Order: sequence, then structure tokens, then C-alpha cells
Amino acid sequence: MRLLAFTPIDVDDTELRRRQERYDQLAPETVSVELRNIGAVAPSALDTEEEIRASEKVLAEAFRTVDPTGFDGFLPDCVLDPCAEEADSFARPLYGLSRLTASFFLSQGLHVGALARNGAIAAELDSRLASYDIIADPTKVLGLDVADIADSQAWGRAVTERAASMTCDVAINACSAVELADPPARPLVVDPTAIALQLLGLQSRWVTQA
Repeated sequence: MRLLAFTPIDVDDTELRRRQERYDQLAPETVSVELRNIGAVAPSALDTEEEIRASEKVLAEAFRTVDPTGFDGFLPDCVLDPCAEEADSFARPLYGLSRLTASFFLSQGLHVGALARNGAIAAELDSRLASYDIIADPTKVLGLDVADIADSQAWGRAVTERAASMTCDVAINACSAVELADPPARPLVVDPTAIALQLLGLQSRWVTQA
């Protein structure tokens, strides 16, 4: 399975390379991800609802107009699963990191929550999960800056502090591009990118064998 991903924000070459390397490390052997920068038409951070809407609009246009040749699916590089409502208008299936991750744990009877960088992302993720009819705890806010996405130590400290008050079984670390450092086990804090890629790997093997 070959997937095409776009970043939800405009990133520089160093950050794009870091995110691509993460996909390369996390993807099972049956899945590959080509990550592209969405470009300067998108905001440089998702700090407000307006920036989230602007990012989603640009991503939808990118997925709608890109040449899909050689790809089996599209993957927004964002836990907010942007463009999910427009998935039927794209030339390839659109996969959502949070939908895949939350559904996987809910199917096992586990109670799900999440931790997000700021209030705007937390509110959007809660809305997105509700649109899937997924019952989850309100997302906790970490109070971090966009620059902290690449700072695994700062992110890890905030996750450990906020997760201590959570009562869910599984907490989704609500950023697709964060390398979790020593994530808590209670609740179990999970990387949605890693989980989603493993699940897509299972799908890929099953489809290949069918």
C-alpha cells in the first residue's frame, strides 16, 4: 500500500525530512508513505479555529487536484483527520489517523481520551471523534507551542504531567509528528501515527492475500 500524505501546515525542509523519516521508521513493510509539504498557502501553525479551517480547505484542494497515479490512498499528516467529510470527492480512499486509532481501541472495550497541544486542536479533535460516534473523554490541553512538536523532551514532560489526571484506558497523543519519549503506561499514551500505519499494514496484507 502506497500512501500520499500532505502536512497540515507549511514546514521547512528540515521538518519535512524529520516527518518523512518518522513515517519511514513507523510504517510496516507492506506500507509506504510519501509526505509532501502543503506549502505556503497553508498556515504555519494550528493555533486557532480559523487556522484549522484554512488548513483543511487547502488540504482538500490538494487531495482533490493531485495526480493519484501510483498511490493507493491519501493520508492527511494530522490527527484532526481533516477533509473527512469530503473523502467521497477524492480519487483515492482517505484514511484518518485518529479514526483508525480510536476505533481500534474502542473495539476492544477500552475507554479513550486524548492529549492535544492547544485548546483549538483539542476542541476540533473532540468534534471529529464525535462525528464518528466515538465516545471519548474531553481532550486534555498540553499548553505547548508548534515548535515543541520537534522537541520530544518538552512534549514528553507535558504529556506525563497531564496524563496523570486522566481516567481513560488509552490516551491518544494528538499530534502526528511527535516522537514520544517514555510515554506513560496508565493511561496508555499512544502514537496515533504508529497505530494507524500498523492497522493499514494489516489491511494491506489482507487485501493482497484476498
